Amino acid sequence: MEQFRALLIASYGRHYLAERIAADGSHGGPFIQVSTPAKQHVGAVGDYLLLESTSPDQARIIQIEERRNLLYRSDAFKSKLIASNVDQILVVLATQPAFSPDLLGRAVVAAEAHDIGLHIILNKCDLQESLPIARKLVAPYARMGYPVTEVSAKFDPASMASMQSALCGKVSALVGQSGMGKSTLLNAWVPDAAAVTQEYSVRLDTGKHTTTACRYYDLPDWGRDQQGRLGALIDSPGFQEFGLAHLSVSELQHAFREFKSVLGQCRFHNCAHLTEPDCAIRDAVDQNQITAERLNLFRQLRSDSKTADAQLQGITQAKERWSTSPTKSCKK
Repeated sequence: MEQFRALLIASYGRHYLAERIAADGSHGGPFIQVSTPAKQHVGAVGDYLLLESTSPDQARIIQIEERRNLLYRSDAFKSKLIASNVDQILVVLATQPAFSPDLLGRAVVAAEAHDIGLHIILNKCDLQESLPIARKLVAPYARMGYPVTEVSAKFDPASMASMQSALCGKVSALVGQSGMGKSTLLNAWVPDAAAVTQEYSVRLDTGKHTTTACRYYDLPDWGRDQQGRLGALIDSPGFQEFGLAHLSVSELQHAFREFKSVLGQCRFHNCAHLTEPDCAIRDAVDQNQITAERLNLFRQLRSDSKTADAQLQGITQAKERWSTSPTKSCKK
C-alpha cells in the first residue's frame, strides 16, 4: 500500500480530511478521509501526516510529523485541540456583543506559552456607541505591544484590506467567542470559504455538527509573501472558555509578558503573588506597571493549574488503590 505525506485540513471529533502534499510542498487534489489508530483523536488541523492508502480516497495515519507548536484548551479531565504549526493567533473581538476580557487574556497567555504570534482584531467598529468601552478593554494589550487592528467586516472593506499584509505567508488561527464575526472575516478574506465548508461537510458526513469543526483555508493569491509562501486561515468553532490547566506555574509566569522584568525579584522564590511580603509583582501593580486585572488572571490560572494537578493525582491514586485492592471483584 502506498505511503505519502498529507496536510490535515479538517477535523471533527475523530473524523479527519487531508490533502496530499506534492514534491514542491504544495497541497491539494481530492480530499482524503483519514482514519485514526484505535479511534483516538490524535490529530490537529495543520498537522503534517504520513498516511497509508486503504482505498482511492481513504487512508490511515502512520505518523504525525513533529509539530512546531500545538494550540489547545484543557481542564483537569480533557483537552480540545485547536490547531498546530501556526504562525499567529488572530483573536477576534467585537464591540457588540460584548466580548470576554478573560478569554482575551487567556488567548494571549496561550500564545506566549507556545511562542506563537498574536494579533487582536476588533470587529464591528461601525457601532460607535460601543467602541470606547471595547477600546478601553483592549488598550492594556496594545500597550504591551500586541498589534490591534480595528475593522468593520460588513461595512468597511478598506479596513479588511489593511489586515492583508499581516496574513501573507502565515498560517493564522482564528479564535474567539461566538458572535464576534469570525465567519464574516473569513468570507471576506477567502471568498470561496462557504463552498469549501460545504464540501468539507459532505465529505465529513457530519451534517450540522461540522459547525463545530476546525478547518484549514488557503488564502487567495494575494496571500503570498515575498518568498512565494501562501498564507492560510484555520477557522475554529466559537467558544466561551479557554482552559489552560496544562500549563505549569512557571510556564504561566513566563507567559505574562509584563511580568518578565520583575520575575525573580520577590523575597520568596516560590512567591504566589498573593499576600507574601516584598512581592515584586504586587509592587509593580501598585506602580501601575502591571494591571490588577492581569494579576487576577494569573492568580485564577494558577489556581486552575493547582486544582487540575490535585484532581489528576486523586484520580490516579484512586485507580491504584482499586487495582491493588484484595476485595475488588467483577460481576460475572
